[in-house]
Amino acid sequence: MIVGYGEPYPGTQVETPETAKGEPKVGIQGYAEAAEVVEGRGLAKGNLGGCNRDRTQCRDTLQQALDRVRQAARRVRLLLTALWHHVYDIERLREAYYSVNRRAAPGVDGETWAAYGRDLEANLRDLSGRLERGGYHAQPVERVYIPKPDGRERPIGIPTLEDKIVQRATVEVLNAVYEGDFLGFSYGFRPGRNPHDALDAVTVGIEKRSINWVLDADIRGFFDTLDHAWLVKFIEHRIGDRRVVRHIRKWLNAGIFEDGQWRGQEEGTPQGGSVSPLLANIYLHYVFDLWAEQWRGRHARGDVIIVRYCDDFIVGFQHQDEAERFWVELRERFHRFNLELHPKKTRLVEFGRFAVERRKRRGEGKPETFDFLGFTHMCGKTRKGKFTVRRKTVASRLRRKLHEVKQTLRKRMCLPIPSQGTWLRAVLLGYYRYFAVPRNSSLLQVFRESILRSWCRTLRRRSQRHRITWRRMYALAQQWLPQPRILHPYPAQRLCVTT
Repeated sequence: MIVGYGEPYPGTQVETPETAKGEPKVGIQGYAEAAEVVEGRGLAKGNLGGCNRDRTQCRDTLQQALDRVRQAARRVRLLLTALWHHVYDIERLREAYYSVNRRAAPGVDGETWAAYGRDLEANLRDLSGRLERGGYHAQPVERVYIPKPDGRERPIGIPTLEDKIVQRATVEVLNAVYEGDFLGFSYGFRPGRNPHDALDAVTVGIEKRSINWVLDADIRGFFDTLDHAWLVKFIEHRIGDRRVVRHIRKWLNAGIFEDGQWRGQEEGTPQGGSVSPLLANIYLHYVFDLWAEQWRGRHARGDVIIVRYCDDFIVGFQHQDEAERFWVELRERFHRFNLELHPKKTRLVEFGRFAVERRKRRGEGKPETFDFLGFTHMCGKTRKGKFTVRRKTVASRLRRKLHEVKQTLRKRMCLPIPSQGTWLRAVLLGYYRYFAVPRNSSLLQVFRESILRSWCRTLRRRSQRHRITWRRMYALAQQWLPQPRILHPYPAQRLCVTT
């Protein structure tokens, strides 16, 4: 039995915290696929979602179980009351174990992937038994910090290995439920979607629609301010299995272990856990996605495009007054749910095919640009004079990556040249895989040449009587440093294939 029929799914109105008796309510509105082309479309009626079947019999069984959950979630809008047995299935836990990063840092218990796998079957049976009878206890996450581009530090949580396994299994089951509910313009941390899909949606939306203003928005400290009470309310609107909700509460209330001391966490979800991205999508699905889709249908006179990747989102408007009204109402909407737009990273930009001409008539400079997912978006023209959106690597990210390569090269100074060349080749190929988009070849070449100069300086510092000439460096570059080439198609071409 997968679906419980005891309580119907919420209605069609998105309500605010000021509902009856002060209890938070959230309805569902906007389940039909979005009308714009950049948001994709649903599957044909009766077709199953997800990837193809795996080859082994156990994986086939796991996929068939998720197919049944997915069909039930799409067929009816009722609470799903029997999901937890899919999580503590030993085969699913085994799949989750093998999907964990083997080199990841251990949590507070010090358990590593290799040590846990020495007696894997016994450990998985014990874990499955504890999950089934309710004896599983979530452990606090280890808090570490990584530097941010603005000089601050980003807090990252490292869960224990068993927490990672259970969270991954839970996310796989819940994805079968929520993938049918999430709207088309949500791209972050979803199966079958990646940042380039969101980038394509922004580019095609601006080029094909009458977009003149872009709201570049960012939520301040989203993962640190996510409200636990509201999140649980949102989950309970779709998940009726109390065991699933109870374990999500355990992860939220497990607390943080930092500097040898434990402290509780009344709000937020640690970045680094497998379940955090899904919880973030669920929270913003109710707080932003459904509301924005409803606002677009009720209040917008002109074209409006929406693209969200986790807590970063772009909203394009045809009319300036609608953009300003949306910004004001969005700020009020977020305030009700304990969220805040970042005052420095959120701004309204005049953008689009008419921006250059209008700003020139007013005696202003070139149109402003906006950054999204590592790319600076600019107004440009093709060789035939048509408007296009040009995308260049964000300058700060380029400088930061070159600084990281330079620092690492110093640590690898004494290694043989083939070892250094192999590592630099991997760095370049990884960089190309993300940033090699059309019209960005010049900055790709800048990146390669900068790495070549850093490599030359590093080799020359190995000895006061070096014999490293530029002729030899060019020979090494030809052998180890691949030339940049565009790896991604034009956004409109890829979007036609995926939708």
